[in-house]
Amino acid sequence: MQQQNIPISTLVDMYKTGALRLPEIQRHYVWRSTRVRDLLDSLYRGYPSGSILMWETDEPVPTRDGAIAQDTTAFAGRKLLLDGQQRITSLTAVLNGEQVKVRGRRRPIEILFNLEHREGPPTEVTEVEGDQNSSMTPDDEESDETDESGEGEATVAENIKHSTFVVASRALQSQPQWVSVSEVFRTANDSTILRKAGVVSFDDPRFQKYSERLTRLRQIARYHYVVHVLERSMNYQEVTEIFVRVNSLGAKLRSSDLALAQITSRWQNLLKELEAFQEECEQSWFTIDLGQLVRAIVVFATRQCLFHTVGKTPIVDLKRGWEEAKEGLRFAINFLRSNAGIEDETLLSSPMFIHVLAAISRVKDNRLAQAEQQALLRWLLVANARGHFSRGSTETLLNEDLAIIFRTGEVAALLEPLKRQFGRLHIEAGDLVNRGANSPFFSLAYLALKAGGAKDWFSGLGLSLTHQGKLHFIQWHHICPKSLLKEKGYETAEINEIANMAFITGQTNRRISNKEPSEYLAGIVADQGQQALDSQLVPSDPALLKLENYRAFLRVRREALAKRMNEFIRDKSGATA
Repeated sequence: MQQQNIPISTLVDMYKTGALRLPEIQRHYVWRSTRVRDLLDSLYRGYPSGSILMWETDEPVPTRDGAIAQDTTAFAGRKLLLDGQQRITSLTAVLNGEQVKVRGRRRPIEILFNLEHREGPPTEVTEVEGDQNSSMTPDDEESDETDESGEGEATVAENIKHSTFVVASRALQSQPQWVSVSEVFRTANDSTILRKAGVVSFDDPRFQKYSERLTRLRQIARYHYVVHVLERSMNYQEVTEIFVRVNSLGAKLRSSDLALAQITSRWQNLLKELEAFQEECEQSWFTIDLGQLVRAIVVFATRQCLFHTVGKTPIVDLKRGWEEAKEGLRFAINFLRSNAGIEDETLLSSPMFIHVLAAISRVKDNRLAQAEQQALLRWLLVANARGHFSRGSTETLLNEDLAIIFRTGEVAALLEPLKRQFGRLHIEAGDLVNRGANSPFFSLAYLALKAGGAKDWFSGLGLSLTHQGKLHFIQWHHICPKSLLKEKGYETAEINEIANMAFITGQTNRRISNKEPSEYLAGIVADQGQQALDSQLVPSDPALLKLENYRAFLRVRREALAKRMNEFIRDKSGATA
Protein backbone atom coordinates (compact mmCIF):
# COMPACT_ATOMS: atom_id res chain seq x y z
CA MET A 1 0.00 0.00 0.00
CA GLN A 2 1.38 3.37 -1.06
CA GLN A 3 1.33 6.44 1.16
CA GLN A 4 1.28 9.99 -0.21
CA ASN A 5 0.94 13.48 1.26
CA ILE A 6 -1.57 15.43 -0.84
CA PRO A 7 -2.72 19.03 -0.16
CA ILE A 8 -6.42 19.75 0.25
CA SER A 9 -6.41 21.97 -2.86
CA THR A 10 -5.28 19.00 -4.99
CA LEU A 11 -7.84 16.64 -3.43
CA VAL A 12 -10.60 19.18 -4.08
CA ASP A 13 -9.48 19.57 -7.71
CA MET A 14 -9.41 15.77 -8.15
CA TYR A 15 -12.94 15.56 -6.80
CA LYS A 16 -14.25 18.43 -8.95
CA THR A 17 -12.68 17.19 -12.18
CA GLY A 18 -13.96 13.65 -11.67
CA ALA A 19 -10.50 12.13 -11.33
CA LEU A 20 -11.55 10.99 -7.84
CA ARG A 21 -14.88 9.16 -7.81
CA LEU A 22 -17.09 7.48 -5.23
CA PRO A 23 -17.55 3.71 -5.48
CA GLU A 24 -21.10 2.40 -5.21
CA ILE A 25 -20.35 1.01 -1.73
CA GLN A 26 -20.04 4.55 -0.34
CA ARG A 27 -22.93 6.08 1.59
CA HIS A 28 -24.52 9.48 1.00
CA TYR A 29 -23.06 12.73 2.23
CA VAL A 30 -24.53 13.17 5.72
CA TRP A 31 -22.67 15.97 7.49
CA ARG A 32 -24.55 18.90 8.97
CA SER A 33 -23.21 22.43 8.66
CA THR A 34 -21.93 22.35 12.24
CA ARG A 35 -19.65 19.42 11.42
CA VAL A 36 -18.19 21.40 8.49
CA ARG A 37 -17.65 24.36 10.82
CA ASP A 38 -15.71 22.16 13.28
CA LEU A 39 -13.57 20.65 10.50
CA LEU A 40 -12.55 24.12 9.28
CA ASP A 41 -11.72 25.16 12.83
CA SER A 42 -9.43 22.13 13.26
CA LEU A 43 -7.67 22.75 9.95
CA TYR A 44 -7.25 26.46 10.70
CA ARG A 45 -5.52 25.54 13.95
CA GLY A 46 -3.39 22.87 12.28
CA TYR A 47 -4.93 20.04 14.27
CA PRO A 48 -4.82 16.49 12.84
CA SER A 49 -8.03 15.44 11.11
CA GLY A 50 -7.52 11.86 10.01
CA SER A 51 -6.28 10.34 6.78
CA ILE A 52 -7.73 9.51 3.36
CA LEU A 53 -8.10 6.05 1.82
CA MET A 54 -8.19 5.55 -1.97
CA TRP A 55 -8.07 2.66 -4.39
CA GLU A 56 -6.42 3.11 -7.78
CA THR A 57 -7.79 0.60 -10.28
CA ASP A 58 -8.35 -0.16 -13.94
CA GLU A 59 -11.20 -2.51 -13.03
CA PRO A 60 -14.68 -1.38 -14.25
CA VAL A 61 -16.14 -0.69 -10.82
CA PRO A 62 -19.67 0.79 -10.46
CA THR A 63 -19.56 4.33 -9.09
CA ARG A 64 -22.11 6.74 -7.69
CA ASP A 65 -22.63 10.48 -7.97
CA GLY A 66 -21.38 12.63 -5.16
CA ALA A 67 -23.26 15.40 -3.38
CA ILE A 68 -21.46 17.96 -5.59
CA ALA A 69 -21.56 17.79 -9.39
CA GLN A 70 -18.34 16.45 -10.93
CA ASP A 71 -16.84 16.95 -14.37
CA THR A 72 -16.20 13.96 -16.60
CA THR A 73 -12.67 13.13 -17.73
CA ALA A 74 -10.88 10.32 -19.50
CA PHE A 75 -9.44 9.39 -16.11
CA ALA A 76 -12.79 9.24 -14.30
CA GLY A 77 -12.97 6.26 -12.00
CA ARG A 78 -9.22 5.56 -11.94
CA LYS A 79 -9.09 6.62 -8.28
CA LEU A 80 -11.93 5.71 -5.92
CA LEU A 81 -12.49 7.38 -2.54
CA LEU A 82 -13.04 4.80 0.21
CA ASP A 83 -12.59 6.90 3.36
CA GLY A 84 -12.75 10.70 3.62
CA GLN A 85 -15.85 11.44 1.53
CA GLN A 86 -17.49 13.65 4.17
CA ARG A 87 -14.36 15.79 4.61
CA ILE A 88 -13.49 16.18 0.92
CA THR A 89 -17.09 16.94 -0.08
CA SER A 90 -17.35 19.52 2.72
CA LEU A 91 -14.09 21.20 1.74
CA THR A 92 -15.07 21.24 -1.94
CA ALA A 93 -18.36 22.89 -1.01
CA VAL A 94 -16.78 25.59 1.15
CA LEU A 95 -13.60 26.33 -0.79
CA ASN A 96 -15.44 26.59 -4.12
CA GLY A 97 -18.76 27.90 -2.83
CA GLU A 98 -20.49 24.83 -4.28
CA GLN A 99 -24.09 23.82 -3.56
CA VAL A 100 -24.31 20.45 -1.83
CA LYS A 101 -27.28 18.37 -2.91
CA VAL A 102 -28.54 16.56 0.16
CA ARG A 103 -32.04 15.22 0.68
CA GLY A 104 -33.80 17.27 3.34
CA ARG A 105 -31.31 20.20 3.36
CA ARG A 106 -33.07 23.49 2.73
CA ARG A 107 -30.05 25.73 2.25
CA PRO A 108 -26.40 25.44 1.14
CA ILE A 109 -23.53 25.07 3.57
CA GLU A 110 -22.32 28.55 4.42
CA ILE A 111 -19.61 29.08 7.05
CA LEU A 112 -18.52 32.49 8.35
CA PHE A 113 -15.03 33.40 9.58
CA ASN A 114 -14.57 35.87 12.44
CA LEU A 115 -11.84 38.40 11.76
CA GLU A 116 -12.04 39.34 15.44
CA HIS A 117 -11.85 35.81 16.82
CA ARG A 118 -10.20 35.14 20.16
CA GLU A 119 -6.57 33.93 20.06
CA GLY A 120 -5.50 30.75 21.76
CA PRO A 121 -7.10 27.30 22.02
CA PRO A 122 -10.85 26.93 21.41
CA THR A 123 -13.14 27.50 24.37
CA GLU A 124 -16.34 26.17 22.83
CA VAL A 125 -17.41 22.53 23.23
CA THR A 126 -17.51 20.44 20.06
CA GLU A 127 -21.08 19.29 19.43
CA VAL A 128 -22.21 15.69 19.05
CA GLU A 129 -24.94 15.68 16.46
CA GLY A 130 -28.21 13.77 16.51
CA ASP A 131 -29.86 12.36 13.41
CA GLN A 132 -33.54 12.95 14.03
CA ASN A 133 -35.44 15.40 11.86
CA SER A 134 -39.00 16.59 11.91
CA SER A 135 -41.28 18.04 9.27
CA MET A 136 -42.71 20.30 11.95
CA THR A 137 -40.43 23.07 13.22
CA PRO A 138 -40.48 24.83 16.60
CA ASP A 139 -41.76 28.36 16.83
CA ASP A 140 -38.35 29.85 17.57
CA GLU A 141 -36.11 27.97 15.10
CA GLU A 142 -33.81 30.33 13.20
CA SER A 143 -30.52 28.65 12.22
CA ASP A 144 -28.02 25.97 13.19
CA GLU A 145 -26.41 28.38 15.67
CA THR A 146 -29.27 28.26 18.19
CA ASP A 147 -29.38 27.86 21.94
CA GLU A 148 -30.03 24.15 22.54
CA SER A 149 -28.23 23.92 25.84
CA GLY A 150 -30.41 26.03 28.07
CA GLU A 151 -27.85 28.84 28.28
CA GLY A 152 -29.13 32.38 28.39
CA GLU A 153 -29.27 34.37 25.18
CA ALA A 154 -26.56 36.75 26.37
CA THR A 155 -24.16 33.85 27.05
CA VAL A 156 -24.79 32.33 23.63
CA ALA A 157 -24.25 35.68 21.92
CA GLU A 158 -20.99 36.17 23.82
CA ASN A 159 -19.72 32.71 22.83
CA ILE A 160 -20.51 33.33 19.15
CA LYS A 161 -18.84 36.73 19.31
CA HIS A 162 -15.51 35.06 20.16
CA SER A 163 -15.87 31.97 17.95
CA THR A 164 -13.57 31.53 14.96
CA PHE A 165 -16.10 29.87 12.63
CA VAL A 166 -19.91 29.73 12.78
CA VAL A 167 -22.72 28.51 10.55
CA ALA A 168 -23.99 31.56 8.65
CA SER A 169 -27.06 33.47 9.75
CA ARG A 170 -28.52 36.68 8.36
CA ALA A 171 -27.78 38.54 11.58
CA LEU A 172 -24.07 37.65 11.55
CA GLN A 173 -23.63 38.20 7.80
CA SER A 174 -24.63 41.81 8.29
CA GLN A 175 -21.83 42.39 10.82
CA PRO A 176 -18.51 43.67 9.37
CA GLN A 177 -16.14 41.31 11.22
CA TRP A 178 -17.82 38.17 9.82
CA VAL A 179 -16.82 37.11 6.29
CA SER A 180 -17.88 34.18 4.14
CA VAL A 181 -15.20 31.46 3.98
CA SER A 182 -16.19 30.72 0.38
CA GLU A 183 -15.77 34.41 -0.50
CA VAL A 184 -12.27 34.44 1.00
CA PHE A 185 -11.23 31.49 -1.18
CA ARG A 186 -12.83 33.02 -4.28
CA THR A 187 -10.99 36.34 -3.77
CA ALA A 188 -7.22 36.60 -4.15
CA ASN A 189 -7.15 40.31 -3.16
CA ASP A 190 -8.03 41.18 0.43
CA SER A 191 -8.91 44.82 -0.26
CA THR A 192 -12.64 44.20 -0.85
CA ILE A 193 -12.96 42.07 2.30
CA LEU A 194 -11.00 44.57 4.40
CA ARG A 195 -13.08 47.52 3.19
CA LYS A 196 -16.25 45.65 4.04
CA ALA A 197 -14.79 45.10 7.53
CA GLY A 198 -14.20 48.85 7.90
CA VAL A 199 -10.42 48.84 7.25
CA VAL A 200 -9.77 51.69 4.78
CA SER A 201 -6.06 52.43 5.28
CA PHE A 202 -2.75 50.72 6.01
CA ASP A 203 -2.54 52.79 9.19
CA ASP A 204 -5.58 51.05 10.67
CA PRO A 205 -4.26 48.83 13.52
CA ARG A 206 -6.58 46.06 12.32
CA PHE A 207 -4.99 45.90 8.84
CA GLN A 208 -2.10 43.60 9.73
CA LYS A 209 -4.13 41.39 12.07
CA TYR A 210 -6.94 40.85 9.56
CA SER A 211 -4.53 40.30 6.65
CA GLU A 212 -2.56 37.70 8.60
CA ARG A 213 -5.73 35.89 9.57
CA LEU A 214 -7.03 35.80 6.01
CA THR A 215 -3.68 34.42 4.84
CA ARG A 216 -3.81 31.77 7.55
CA LEU A 217 -7.36 30.88 6.52
CA ARG A 218 -6.32 30.38 2.88
CA GLN A 219 -3.50 28.13 4.02
CA ILE A 220 -6.13 25.51 4.81
CA ALA A 221 -5.95 24.67 1.09
CA ARG A 222 -2.25 23.74 1.60
CA TYR A 223 -2.98 21.39 4.51
CA HIS A 224 -1.59 17.96 3.60
CA TYR A 225 -3.64 14.84 4.21
CA VAL A 226 -1.92 11.49 4.51
CA VAL A 227 -3.45 9.47 1.66
CA HIS A 228 -3.23 5.67 1.66
CA VAL A 229 -3.63 4.17 -1.82
CA LEU A 230 -4.58 0.50 -2.18
CA GLU A 231 -2.81 -1.53 -4.85
CA ARG A 232 -4.27 -2.00 -8.35
CA SER A 233 -3.90 -5.76 -7.98
CA MET A 234 -6.72 -5.92 -5.43
CA ASN A 235 -10.21 -6.87 -6.62
CA TYR A 236 -13.50 -5.16 -5.76
CA GLN A 237 -14.63 -7.72 -3.15
CA GLU A 238 -11.29 -7.51 -1.32
CA VAL A 239 -11.44 -3.71 -1.34
CA THR A 240 -15.02 -3.90 -0.02
CA GLU A 241 -13.80 -6.04 2.88
CA ILE A 242 -11.13 -3.43 3.67
CA PHE A 243 -13.79 -0.69 3.48
CA VAL A 244 -16.00 -2.59 5.95
CA ARG A 245 -13.12 -3.28 8.36
CA VAL A 246 -11.84 0.32 8.32
CA ASN A 247 -15.27 1.75 9.02
CA SER A 248 -16.17 -0.92 11.60
CA LEU A 249 -13.04 -0.19 13.62
CA GLY A 250 -13.61 3.55 13.48
CA ALA A 251 -17.36 3.26 14.12
CA LYS A 252 -17.82 5.86 11.37
CA LEU A 253 -20.57 4.02 9.51
CA ARG A 254 -23.79 2.43 10.68
CA SER A 255 -24.17 -1.33 10.41
CA SER A 256 -26.62 -0.78 7.54
CA ASP A 257 -23.94 1.15 5.59
CA LEU A 258 -21.51 -1.71 6.02
CA ALA A 259 -24.15 -4.26 5.03
CA LEU A 260 -24.93 -2.22 1.90
CA ALA A 261 -21.23 -2.24 1.01
CA GLN A 262 -21.09 -6.01 1.35
CA ILE A 263 -24.18 -6.48 -0.81
CA THR A 264 -23.22 -4.03 -3.57
CA SER A 265 -19.81 -5.65 -3.98
CA ARG A 266 -21.71 -8.75 -5.23
CA TRP A 267 -24.82 -7.03 -6.64
CA GLN A 268 -23.72 -4.20 -8.88
CA ASN A 269 -26.04 -1.25 -9.52
CA LEU A 270 -28.22 -2.13 -6.52
CA LEU A 271 -27.70 1.41 -5.24
CA LYS A 272 -29.43 2.83 -8.30
CA GLU A 273 -32.42 0.54 -7.67
CA LEU A 274 -32.61 1.63 -4.03
CA GLU A 275 -32.42 5.31 -4.95
CA ALA A 276 -35.10 4.89 -7.61
CA PHE A 277 -37.39 3.34 -5.00
CA GLN A 278 -36.58 6.19 -2.62
CA GLU A 279 -37.76 8.63 -5.28
CA GLU A 280 -40.97 6.62 -5.72
CA CYS A 281 -41.63 6.87 -1.97
CA GLU A 282 -40.90 10.60 -2.03
CA GLN A 283 -43.86 11.01 -4.37
CA SER A 284 -46.01 9.95 -1.40
CA TRP A 285 -44.10 12.32 0.95
CA PHE A 286 -42.24 9.46 2.63
CA THR A 287 -38.46 9.54 2.91
CA ILE A 288 -37.06 6.08 3.61
CA ASP A 289 -33.39 6.02 4.55
CA LEU A 290 -31.14 3.76 2.48
CA GLY A 291 -30.27 1.88 5.64
CA GLN A 292 -33.93 0.99 6.15
CA LEU A 293 -34.19 -0.26 2.58
CA VAL A 294 -31.19 -2.50 3.22
CA ARG A 295 -32.83 -3.72 6.42
CA ALA A 296 -36.02 -4.49 4.47
CA ILE A 297 -34.02 -6.63 2.06
CA VAL A 298 -32.51 -8.51 5.01
CA VAL A 299 -35.92 -8.96 6.67
CA PHE A 300 -37.43 -10.65 3.63
CA ALA A 301 -34.30 -12.58 2.66
CA THR A 302 -33.63 -13.99 6.15
CA ARG A 303 -36.93 -13.52 8.09
CA GLN A 304 -35.10 -11.50 10.77
CA CYS A 305 -33.60 -7.99 10.89
CA LEU A 306 -29.94 -8.45 11.90
CA PHE A 307 -27.20 -7.61 9.40
CA HIS A 308 -24.51 -10.01 10.62
CA THR A 309 -25.35 -12.77 8.09
CA VAL A 310 -25.75 -10.54 5.04
CA GLY A 311 -22.23 -11.20 3.74
CA LYS A 312 -23.01 -14.94 3.54
CA THR A 313 -26.60 -14.68 2.29
CA PRO A 314 -26.83 -15.81 -1.35
CA ILE A 315 -27.48 -13.02 -3.83
CA VAL A 316 -30.49 -14.90 -5.20
CA ASP A 317 -32.10 -14.70 -1.73
CA LEU A 318 -31.27 -11.02 -1.39
CA LYS A 319 -32.80 -10.25 -4.79
CA ARG A 320 -35.95 -12.19 -3.89
CA GLY A 321 -36.06 -10.29 -0.60
CA TRP A 322 -35.83 -6.95 -2.42
CA GLU A 323 -38.81 -7.77 -4.65
CA GLU A 324 -40.87 -8.71 -1.57
CA ALA A 325 -39.62 -5.66 0.32
CA LYS A 326 -40.76 -3.22 -2.37
CA GLU A 327 -44.31 -4.56 -2.36
CA GLY A 328 -44.43 -4.68 1.43
CA LEU A 329 -43.11 -1.13 1.83
CA ARG A 330 -45.66 0.20 -0.66
CA PHE A 331 -48.40 -1.30 1.50
CA ALA A 332 -46.77 0.14 4.63
CA ILE A 333 -46.72 3.68 3.24
CA ASN A 334 -50.31 3.42 2.01
CA PHE A 335 -51.50 2.05 5.37
CA LEU A 336 -49.69 4.77 7.31
CA ARG A 337 -51.13 7.56 5.17
CA SER A 338 -54.65 6.29 4.48
CA ASN A 339 -55.51 4.31 7.60
CA ALA A 340 -53.47 5.96 10.35
CA GLY A 341 -53.32 9.52 8.99
CA ILE A 342 -49.51 9.50 9.31
CA GLU A 343 -48.47 11.74 6.42
CA ASP A 344 -44.73 11.26 6.51
CA GLU A 345 -41.99 9.39 8.36
CA THR A 346 -41.32 12.17 10.89
CA LEU A 347 -44.55 11.26 12.70
CA LEU A 348 -43.13 7.80 13.46
CA SER A 349 -41.20 7.35 16.70
CA SER A 350 -39.09 4.74 14.89
CA PRO A 351 -38.63 3.74 11.24
CA MET A 352 -38.91 0.10 12.35
CA PHE A 353 -42.70 0.27 12.08
CA ILE A 354 -42.48 0.10 8.29
CA HIS A 355 -40.89 -3.36 8.48
CA VAL A 356 -43.67 -4.77 10.64
CA LEU A 357 -46.33 -3.39 8.29
CA ALA A 358 -44.43 -4.64 5.24
CA ALA A 359 -44.11 -8.13 6.73
CA ILE A 360 -47.85 -8.30 7.44
CA SER A 361 -48.56 -7.25 3.85
CA ARG A 362 -46.56 -10.14 2.43
CA VAL A 363 -47.64 -12.81 4.94
CA LYS A 364 -51.29 -11.89 4.42
CA ASP A 365 -50.88 -11.31 0.67
CA ASN A 366 -52.67 -7.96 1.18
CA ARG A 367 -55.83 -9.68 2.45
CA LEU A 368 -56.65 -8.39 5.96
CA ALA A 369 -60.03 -8.99 7.57
CA GLN A 370 -61.66 -6.00 9.27
CA ALA A 371 -60.67 -7.27 12.73
CA GLU A 372 -57.05 -7.59 11.58
CA GLN A 373 -57.06 -4.08 10.14
CA GLN A 374 -58.36 -2.71 13.44
CA ALA A 375 -55.87 -4.70 15.53
CA LEU A 376 -52.99 -3.56 13.33
CA LEU A 377 -54.08 0.07 13.55
CA ARG A 378 -54.42 -0.09 17.33
CA TRP A 379 -50.98 -1.71 17.65
CA LEU A 380 -49.42 0.93 15.37
CA LEU A 381 -50.91 3.96 17.13
CA VAL A 382 -50.24 2.71 20.66
CA ALA A 383 -46.75 1.38 19.91
CA ASN A 384 -45.82 4.59 18.10
CA ALA A 385 -47.07 6.82 20.93
CA ARG A 386 -45.38 4.69 23.57
CA GLY A 387 -42.03 4.59 21.80
CA HIS A 388 -42.17 0.80 21.49
CA PHE A 389 -38.84 0.46 19.69
CA SER A 390 -36.98 2.83 22.03
CA ARG A 391 -37.65 0.82 25.21
CA GLY A 392 -34.83 -1.69 24.87
CA SER A 393 -32.78 -3.15 22.02
CA THR A 394 -34.44 -1.95 18.81
CA GLU A 395 -33.40 -5.00 16.81
CA THR A 396 -34.48 -7.42 19.57
CA LEU A 397 -37.91 -5.82 19.74
CA LEU A 398 -38.30 -5.80 15.97
CA ASN A 399 -37.26 -9.44 15.72
CA GLU A 400 -39.86 -10.37 18.35
CA ASP A 401 -42.58 -8.66 16.28
CA LEU A 402 -41.33 -10.22 13.04
CA ALA A 403 -41.29 -13.67 14.63
CA ILE A 404 -44.96 -13.30 15.57
CA ILE A 405 -45.87 -12.33 12.02
CA PHE A 406 -43.75 -14.86 10.11
CA ARG A 407 -44.51 -17.80 12.46
CA THR A 408 -48.17 -17.25 13.34
CA GLY A 409 -49.58 -14.59 11.02
CA GLU A 410 -51.71 -13.41 13.98
CA VAL A 411 -51.92 -9.61 13.81
CA ALA A 412 -53.70 -9.27 17.17
CA ALA A 413 -50.82 -11.14 18.83
CA LEU A 414 -48.63 -8.05 18.33
CA LEU A 415 -50.52 -6.39 21.19
CA GLU A 416 -49.29 -8.93 23.77
CA PRO A 417 -45.64 -7.74 23.80
CA LEU A 418 -46.95 -4.17 24.14
CA LYS A 419 -48.98 -5.11 27.21
CA ARG A 420 -45.95 -6.79 28.79
CA GLN A 421 -43.76 -3.82 27.89
CA PHE A 422 -46.01 -1.03 29.22
CA GLY A 423 -48.57 -2.70 31.50
CA ARG A 424 -51.45 -0.69 30.01
CA LEU A 425 -52.25 0.54 26.54
CA HIS A 426 -54.31 3.63 27.35
CA ILE A 427 -52.72 7.04 27.98
CA GLU A 428 -53.03 8.97 31.23
CA ALA A 429 -52.45 12.66 31.89
CA GLY A 430 -49.42 11.84 34.03
CA ASP A 431 -47.71 10.31 31.00
CA LEU A 432 -47.47 13.81 29.47
CA VAL A 433 -45.73 15.54 32.39
CA ASN A 434 -42.49 17.18 31.17
CA ARG A 435 -42.88 15.49 27.75
CA GLY A 436 -41.90 17.77 24.88
CA ALA A 437 -41.46 17.73 21.11
CA ASN A 438 -38.99 14.82 21.24
CA SER A 439 -41.49 12.56 23.00
CA PRO A 440 -43.34 9.88 20.99
CA PHE A 441 -46.56 11.34 22.44
CA PHE A 442 -45.93 14.52 20.42
CA SER A 443 -46.92 13.04 17.05
CA LEU A 444 -50.01 11.42 18.60
CA ALA A 445 -51.04 14.83 19.95
CA TYR A 446 -50.74 16.25 16.42
CA LEU A 447 -52.72 13.38 14.89
CA ALA A 448 -55.44 13.55 17.54
CA LEU A 449 -55.87 17.33 17.22
CA LYS A 450 -55.86 17.13 13.43
CA ALA A 451 -58.56 14.42 13.51
CA GLY A 452 -60.58 16.65 15.87
CA GLY A 453 -60.73 19.42 13.27
CA ALA A 454 -57.88 21.66 14.46
CA LYS A 455 -57.02 24.43 11.99
CA ASP A 456 -54.56 27.27 11.65
CA TRP A 457 -55.76 30.18 13.78
CA PHE A 458 -55.48 32.86 11.10
CA SER A 459 -55.81 31.25 7.66
CA GLY A 460 -58.28 28.53 8.65
CA LEU A 461 -56.20 25.88 6.85
CA GLY A 462 -56.55 22.36 8.21
CA LEU A 463 -53.42 20.75 9.62
CA SER A 464 -51.17 18.95 7.13
CA LEU A 465 -47.45 18.36 6.74
CA THR A 466 -47.87 18.51 2.96
CA HIS A 467 -48.97 22.15 2.65
CA GLN A 468 -47.37 24.05 -0.23
CA GLY A 469 -45.33 27.19 0.44
CA LYS A 470 -43.03 28.07 3.33
CA LEU A 471 -45.64 30.36 4.95
CA HIS A 472 -47.98 27.42 5.44
CA PHE A 473 -45.56 24.86 6.89
CA ILE A 474 -46.94 23.56 10.18
CA GLN A 475 -45.04 24.53 13.32
CA TRP A 476 -45.53 23.77 16.96
CA HIS A 477 -46.37 26.91 18.85
CA HIS A 478 -46.00 27.70 22.55
CA ILE A 479 -49.49 28.80 23.62
CA CYS A 480 -47.90 30.58 26.57
CA PRO A 481 -44.74 32.12 25.05
CA LYS A 482 -41.36 30.79 26.17
CA SER A 483 -39.82 34.20 26.81
CA LEU A 484 -42.65 35.30 29.10
CA LEU A 485 -42.62 32.02 31.04
CA LYS A 486 -38.84 32.26 31.48
CA GLU A 487 -39.28 35.72 32.98
CA LYS A 488 -41.74 34.22 35.46
CA GLY A 489 -39.18 31.62 36.55
CA TYR A 490 -40.75 28.47 35.12
CA GLU A 491 -38.48 25.49 34.35
CA THR A 492 -37.49 24.68 30.76
CA ALA A 493 -39.10 21.22 30.83
CA GLU A 494 -42.50 22.55 31.82
CA ILE A 495 -42.27 25.48 29.38
CA ASN A 496 -41.71 23.05 26.50
CA GLU A 497 -44.38 20.52 27.45
CA ILE A 498 -46.69 19.13 24.81
CA ALA A 499 -49.51 20.56 26.91
CA ASN A 500 -48.22 24.04 25.99
CA MET A 501 -48.20 23.28 22.26
CA ALA A 502 -50.66 24.11 19.51
CA PHE A 503 -50.17 23.40 15.80
CA ILE A 504 -50.39 26.37 13.43
CA THR A 505 -48.60 27.69 10.33
CA GLY A 506 -45.28 29.50 10.44
CA GLN A 507 -46.82 32.77 9.26
CA THR A 508 -49.40 32.71 12.06
CA ASN A 509 -46.64 31.91 14.55
CA ARG A 510 -44.70 35.00 13.58
CA ARG A 511 -47.80 37.16 13.72
CA ILE A 512 -48.56 36.02 17.28
CA SER A 513 -44.93 36.44 18.37
CA ASN A 514 -44.68 36.52 22.19
CA LYS A 515 -47.99 38.15 23.07
CA GLU A 516 -49.77 37.25 26.30
CA PRO A 517 -52.18 34.34 25.66
CA SER A 518 -55.11 36.20 27.18
CA GLU A 519 -54.44 39.00 24.65
CA TYR A 520 -54.03 37.15 21.34
CA LEU A 521 -56.44 34.23 21.99
CA ALA A 522 -59.34 36.65 22.49
CA GLY A 523 -58.68 38.03 19.01
CA ILE A 524 -58.67 34.53 17.52
CA VAL A 525 -62.05 33.76 19.10
CA ALA A 526 -63.43 37.03 17.75
CA ASP A 527 -62.27 36.21 14.19
CA GLN A 528 -62.57 32.43 14.04
CA GLY A 529 -65.02 31.50 16.79
CA GLN A 530 -64.57 29.49 19.99
CA GLN A 531 -64.24 26.28 17.95
CA ALA A 532 -60.78 27.41 16.82
CA LEU A 533 -59.52 27.07 20.41
CA ASP A 534 -61.71 24.12 21.39
CA SER A 535 -60.36 21.99 18.52
CA GLN A 536 -56.84 22.59 19.87
CA LEU A 537 -58.06 21.88 23.44
CA VAL A 538 -57.10 25.33 24.73
CA PRO A 539 -58.93 25.88 28.06
CA SER A 540 -61.74 28.42 27.85
CA ASP A 541 -61.40 29.58 31.47
CA PRO A 542 -59.73 33.05 31.24
CA ALA A 543 -58.04 32.54 34.62
CA LEU A 544 -56.05 29.60 33.24
CA LEU A 545 -54.56 31.80 30.53
CA LYS A 546 -52.80 34.02 33.06
CA LEU A 547 -49.11 33.24 33.32
CA GLU A 548 -49.22 33.00 37.12
CA ASN A 549 -51.66 30.09 36.68
CA TYR A 550 -49.51 28.30 34.09
CA ARG A 551 -49.15 25.05 36.04
CA ALA A 552 -52.92 24.80 36.47
CA PHE A 553 -53.23 25.42 32.70
CA LEU A 554 -50.87 22.48 32.07
CA ARG A 555 -52.84 20.15 34.36
CA VAL A 556 -56.14 20.95 32.62
CA ARG A 557 -54.74 20.60 29.11
CA ARG A 558 -52.88 17.37 29.92
CA GLU A 559 -56.19 15.82 30.96
CA ALA A 560 -57.88 17.05 27.79
CA LEU A 561 -55.04 15.83 25.56
CA ALA A 562 -54.90 12.37 27.15
CA LYS A 563 -58.66 12.01 26.71
CA ARG A 564 -58.51 13.12 23.07
CA MET A 565 -55.57 10.78 22.33
CA ASN A 566 -57.44 7.76 23.74
CA GLU A 567 -60.58 8.71 21.81
CA PHE A 568 -58.54 9.05 18.61
CA ILE A 569 -57.05 5.56 18.99
CA ARG A 570 -60.46 4.09 19.88
CA ASP A 571 -62.25 5.77 16.98
CA LYS A 572 -59.55 4.87 14.47
CA SER A 573 -59.16 1.24 15.48
CA GLY A 574 -62.57 0.37 16.89
CA ALA A 575 -60.98 -0.60 20.22
CA THR A 576 -63.34 -1.00 23.16
CA ALA A 577 -60.77 -0.51 25.92
